[in-house]
Amino acid sequence: MAKAPIVEPCQRMTRSEYRAWSENQPSGRFERIDGVIVAMAPERIEHNDRKMLAWLALRRAVRDAGLPCHVNGDGMTVEVGDSDYEPDAILYCGERLPPGSTTVPLPVVIVEVLSPATGATDRAWKLREYFRLQSVHHYLIVWPDRPQIVHHRRGAAEAIETAMVASGEIRLDPPGIGISVEEIYAD
Repeated sequence: MAKAPIVEPCQRMTRSEYRAWSENQPSGRFERIDGVIVAMAPERIEHNDRKMLAWLALRRAVRDAGLPCHVNGDGMTVEVGDSDYEPDAILYCGERLPPGSTTVPLPVVIVEVLSPATGATDRAWKLREYFRLQSVHHYLIVWPDRPQIVHHRRGAAEAIETAMVASGEIRLDPPGIGISVEEIYAD
């Protein structure tokens, strides 16, 4: 028996309407962008590898530094204005979120791995959106198919500083950790 296709609703939804709607979906992943529901395409293996290795690198760095920070993978939501995003990895500091949480209210580091369907959104729209949150200090955009990471970081006077990194360490301060490009592209 074939599954019914997942179809995004046509009307705009509030955050509470979206949460109720998404919890009743039998499958699929979604984001709410400016009030509009957008289905996320199935992942390719290279995308999945990069996001898992980014998560692992962040976890290792937090553990090695002994920081009171936590790293979540995709599935957790970051709320910005009238949008609900699901980044590939999120680092936040402080107390662990309570059981049943679905959102990370104060992300410090956000990671997005590019995909054909969302690459332009990740590089432009989400860059602006994520830095609307004062807690965000780093936004890493990871290419799935070659060692290339764009590191956007909050600099002096709220300027966003950008570096293209193809090898070596990426310093994430705050919270005071380093990860390497090689960790994210390990085979």
